[in-house]
Amino acid sequence: MTGHRFAPQILREYDIRGTVGETLTEDDAYALGRSYGAMLAAWDGRLVCVGYDGRVSSPALEAQLVEGLCASGMRVLRIGLGPTPALYFAARAMAADGGIMVTGSHNPPNHNGFKMMLGAGPFWGEDIQKLGDIAAQGAWTDGKGDALPVALLDAYVTRLRADYTADRGLKVAWDAGNGAAGDAMRLLTERLPGEHILLNAEIDGTFPAHHPDPTVPENLVQLQETVAAENCDLGIAFDGDGDRIGVIDGQGRILWGDQLLSIYARDLLSRRSGATVIADVKASQVLFDEITRCGGNPVMAATGHSIIKSKMAELAAPLAGEMSGHIFFADRYYGFDDALYAAVRLLDIVARKDRSLAEMRDALPQVVNTPEIRFDVSEDRKFAVVDEVKERLAGTDANVDDTDGVRVLNDDGWWLLRASNTQAVLVVRCESENEDGLGRLKAAVAEQLGQSGIEADVF
Repeated sequence: MTGHRFAPQILREYDIRGTVGETLTEDDAYALGRSYGAMLAAWDGRLVCVGYDGRVSSPALEAQLVEGLCASGMRVLRIGLGPTPALYFAARAMAADGGIMVTGSHNPPNHNGFKMMLGAGPFWGEDIQKLGDIAAQGAWTDGKGDALPVALLDAYVTRLRADYTADRGLKVAWDAGNGAAGDAMRLLTERLPGEHILLNAEIDGTFPAHHPDPTVPENLVQLQETVAAENCDLGIAFDGDGDRIGVIDGQGRILWGDQLLSIYARDLLSRRSGATVIADVKASQVLFDEITRCGGNPVMAATGHSIIKSKMAELAAPLAGEMSGHIFFADRYYGFDDALYAAVRLLDIVARKDRSLAEMRDALPQVVNTPEIRFDVSEDRKFAVVDEVKERLAGTDANVDDTDGVRVLNDDGWWLLRASNTQAVLVVRCESENEDGLGRLKAAVAEQLGQSGIEADVF
């Protein structure tokens, strides 16, 4: 059989992602099934779990993906509609050799893609490029596989509920953003103690209420309003496929990924002194200092959920997280990013303590920082700009960490410049103890960007 060429821009670092009907088609889904099946067969694997999110295009893409897998001799367990972490759970519960989730995550409604796993680990980087090569060569295996529907959502929710240990409940507002976490969220809250107010729980791939990305403040406005109007203890939001969490405290303030990880780490380290906790390079210095203060071993890692998962396995770390809201628990859980599970753990912490989430947030050292500031830069320039900045700083006495891009530490605090692995953008963050220091940090990074031809008037 002749091969199939994917549009090169859809073969991303961590997943396959494109615009439906333009760079991503049902033929791509079939070819992916054939190519992944060939890779799994070479790994002596045959059993694959497949799930899909709530996007309009997902059922058709899932059907073609399954057809391609079956044509490669794979046995496919179709777990149906649900969040990405339910697919990860299914692959482990069924002892599958691999898993594929049809999902566009937090991207616009006309986008879609595939997140994959091989065994219990992530499938990314060179794996995805190899998959593209196999498709292009048509180096597929032929076989007669089959597909079987398997209902595992209830078992998944039962497992989530198992780690809520507190003897009281909370008043919580939840916002699924009409994403794939909606049904699981409804089942979970029915089993949790307390009072639960559900927003946008109906799965709708057009996302009529707001875009399902909890890292963007305007997407949390409805949740903030509900927390205030209903006098909730806190609010929880999910992204489009349920692997990233957003949190609002009882005062309506957003807790970012590093602040959440500080709260999780403090609780975990009270039981597991000396444990390693991993955070991405965009996280606050407050987090790394807090991990140390609580008796833990802080590790800074490059940004990317697949990178973090691999680093966790390498270091046997029980906890990790990213600014983007990916939170990973290998403490009593499986080590993958699961926003619903992260929600259960957070509610359990708050319900067991005598302080509110807002008080926990205020107990952290207070700093001033920028959000993630993004500059549109062409794919062929974004990494080059970072290299140029790194080269210029190499001739100075700057304290530079190049774990992922350039993170510069000085008396004012720190600033970061990195290239996104998933978008044609540069990402900047700055953090200081005061506004004057923050201003100087922003001026320093703006100067570096200017020297590389990037206007930084956003500062």
